[in-house]
Amino acid sequence: MSDAVDADQVVVALDVGGTGMKCALVRPDGVAVRTERHPTDAARGPTAVVGTILDVAEGLADKARADGLTPIAVGIAVPGVVDEARGVAVWSANVGFRDVPLRHLAATRLGLPTALGHDVRAGGLAEARLGAGRGTGHVLFVAIGTGIAAAHVVDGTAVVGAHGAAGEIGHVLVRPDGPRCGCGRPGCLEAIASAAAIGRRYDELAGETADAPVTAAEVAERAAAGEPLASQVWQEAVEALADGLATGQALFDVATIVLGGGLAQAGDRLLTPLRAALHERMTFHREPQLVAAALGDEAGCLGAALLALDAVRGRDQQEKQ
Repeated sequence: MSDAVDADQVVVALDVGGTGMKCALVRPDGVAVRTERHPTDAARGPTAVVGTILDVAEGLADKARADGLTPIAVGIAVPGVVDEARGVAVWSANVGFRDVPLRHLAATRLGLPTALGHDVRAGGLAEARLGAGRGTGHVLFVAIGTGIAAAHVVDGTAVVGAHGAAGEIGHVLVRPDGPRCGCGRPGCLEAIASAAAIGRRYDELAGETADAPVTAAEVAERAAAGEPLASQVWQEAVEALADGLATGQALFDVATIVLGGGLAQAGDRLLTPLRAALHERMTFHREPQLVAAALGDEAGCLGAALLALDAVRGRDQQEKQ
């Protein structure tokens, strides 16, 4: 990450989710020297959440200085629609943000250069530079959890898109007659193959025989044990994912697809049938390597640090010119 690593320099990095914040002090070589977790408590409203973000960031900077470290920048990753160029959290259903100038607020509060990014793009950036996609150049990071989103990373830079919305692979149409997605359209990948959708589908088919709501992880376990209903639901999800990833490969021609998020924790129960299904869909396209994410839930926080370091380096280069 850095040609000359200064051992006492760190970035204050936060990955903000609807439930909790993953926070760290990260050196320029990508090593976290301190990690913390804090509740987001999004139900308190966006103003309170912003206050917590700023308090936590300032607290981390103070702890860094107390330990003899020098905070040089702040990186914050948030969900939803993010205007990275302006540093504005445009909209987030999970956190309640609407046009929050979070970069300006953090830079003003801490007096440090600040970068604001999208949580999945930040995670993809970290996996491409530091994790499972390292050294492969062209990476598609796909996070599969409650929803499905992706980040296309080319030579260490995540593609943002003209309107800040690149990577919404969860809303690729894979089943025109499928269940209605949260976006309002039927048949989106997210409505069939997300962790939430898999659980819902199983419960729907189980009907009155279900004892309690079932999670995607439980569906995977039951499918592995040979339960016919679970196997059906799991295979439906795998086939839909393969269709979505094949579309992604046709568009982006990546070397590596990295799967992250909660569903990827199923490991080979997901990867083995998904590799086979994706292979069947390849014609003239080069088949990408399909691997599990390596950084776990730290990816977003590390990616936020990378964004901040990139901003600092960009500013330094401009000053030299």
